[in-house]
Amino acid sequence: MARLTVSGLTKTFGAFRALDDVSLDVADGEFVAILGPSGCGKTTLLRQVAGFDQPDAGSIAIGDTVVSTRERAMPPEERRIGIVFQSYALWPHMSVADNVAYGLTVAGVREPERSKRVDAALSLVELAGFAARRPSQLSGGQRQRVALARCLVTEPSLVLLDEPLANLDVHLRAAMEREFARFHERAGTTMVYITHDQAEAMALADRIAVMDKGRVLQFAAPSVLYREPADATVAGFIGEGMVVPATVAAVAGGTCDVDLFGHRATMRCSARTTPGPALVCLRASALSVAPEGTGALRMRVTGTIYQGGHFRVEGMIGADPGVALHFTVPEPCALASGSLVDLAVSDGWVIPGRAS
Repeated sequence: MARLTVSGLTKTFGAFRALDDVSLDVADGEFVAILGPSGCGKTTLLRQVAGFDQPDAGSIAIGDTVVSTRERAMPPEERRIGIVFQSYALWPHMSVADNVAYGLTVAGVREPERSKRVDAALSLVELAGFAARRPSQLSGGQRQRVALARCLVTEPSLVLLDEPLANLDVHLRAAMEREFARFHERAGTTMVYITHDQAEAMALADRIAVMDKGRVLQFAAPSVLYREPADATVAGFIGEGMVVPATVAAVAGGTCDVDLFGHRATMRCSARTTPGPALVCLRASALSVAPEGTGALRMRVTGTIYQGGHFRVEGMIGADPGVALHFTVPEPCALASGSLVDLAVSDGWVIPGRAS
């Protein structure tokens, strides 16, 4: 295991800045997810940590060893990093045991040590009885575990996972999420998980770095990202947050009185929040139908979507038709497109910084 320290990392390709002053500090044994949409820079960051590319500025250290700077870079094979790809990258003509042993064979590890380490790795991923099988005889989840065992058998100090569940169906992804979580508990290896799927990141990671346009916008525990997003981009990306304009009327410690389209609500805020224009993040779980005439937030319904046991209700704010909201109601749902509904707001987060 090893700590990963990324400091001020910058990488450009022509005029395009793929990484823009990225800094991360991953603790020894921590499970960290790098989360963001396509093109945000997460794969470029993985390639930098793995040693496939060299930065234009900044540095990367694994443990106490600096492995990348602009001036010098340690070769990938010397970094003691394991990588698990989404495509598995297994040799189809080799048995499971031979696939797992490949890195050891290249490194010159001889018998009986090689077989001993292969057996231990297969046992760790719960494939002890599958050594003689070929990849074609395995399920997608089992192939992914073989790829993980092949990575772990070389005893890497750091494991990079590049969208490892992207090729699996939804039910198998859920099962493999549990497998990865159990494996991390057993092995305690430092792991960096690259993904565009926030559900995966939320389920697995101790902390998540949210990236956009080559920058890390926020690096925090999943619950902090959800409840206290650092900016409007994170708020809108994580959990389908609704970012709407408001006015902070009064601040008292960690709560604010907020004017939301003429409706007064109490919301959470940082200690540095001051009265004035602001953006707030609302969650569907904090919106509910209020009795008519209670002075609640009025919304015009634009549509309903059945989601199994409940409906997602979408609509526009009556006071500002350009602002869209959504919330859920259990079935049966009597709300139809065009109807007016009053909403109570039980919670919200005032996003730090001033509204632009």
